[in-house]
Amino acid sequence: MTIVEKIIQSPELPDILKQLNRAYTEEQKKRKQFYAKITPSDKAEFINGKIVMHSPATNKHLVISNLLSRLLSIYCDNNDLGQIFIEKAMITLKRNDFEPDICFFKKERAAEFDSKTLLFPAPDLVVEILSKSTHKNDRGIKFVDYALNGIPEYWIIDPENEIVEQYLLDGNKYTLQQKTKDGIVKCYQILGLEFPVRAIFDKSVNQEFIKTKL
Repeated sequence: MTIVEKIIQSPELPDILKQLNRAYTEEQKKRKQFYAKITPSDKAEFINGKIVMHSPATNKHLVISNLLSRLLSIYCDNNDLGQIFIEKAMITLKRNDFEPDICFFKKERAAEFDSKTLLFPAPDLVVEILSKSTHKNDRGIKFVDYALNGIPEYWIIDPENEIVEQYLLDGNKYTLQQKTKDGIVKCYQILGLEFPVRAIFDKSVNQEFIKTKL
C-alpha cells in the first residue's frame, strides 16, 4: 500500500489534508522569497522548502566541468543541436529548484528561451559532479526528482575515482546504463555523440578528441 493509499484509508484524512495544504502554502511563500533574493553570483538551490547554499568548487571539480562542458558545447554548436548550460542555470521543477553542474536542452526547447529567461524547465540531460557537500543530494533527492520530472538522461560523475555513471529514464525511475572509468560513453540525448570516458578527466585526451573528431 502506498503512502497516498494509507492516507486515503485513514480517518484522519481531513486533518492530514489541512496540514499538507498549510505546509505547501508556506513552502511556496518561501520559494517566491527565494526567487526574489537570489543573485547571479549565488550558487543556491531550493530543496524541499529549504534554501541550500553551495561552497566554491574544488580545482578538480572545475577542471572536469570545463573539459566536459567544452566537449559537449563544441559538438552541439557544430551540429546545431541545442544549448549547453554550466552551473548557473536554475532548473525549476514541480517542487524544487536545482542548479545542475551541466545541463542540455535540445534545439527546439532552447529556442523558447530569450535573453531574460531566468528559470528553466526540466532539461533533456543533466550532469552532476559529486563533491563532499553535494553527493547526498545528487544520489538522493535529485536522483528521484529528476526522474519524476521526466529528465530522460542523468549522469553522475565521481571526480575522485574518475568514474561516470549514466542513467536512462525507465517510466518514472532511472536505470543504470553503464558505470565505467574507461571505454566509450554514448550520449542518448545529444544525437550522434560518442566519446572516450577519459576525455572527461584527461586534458590531452579531451583536446585530441576535439581536434580530430569535432
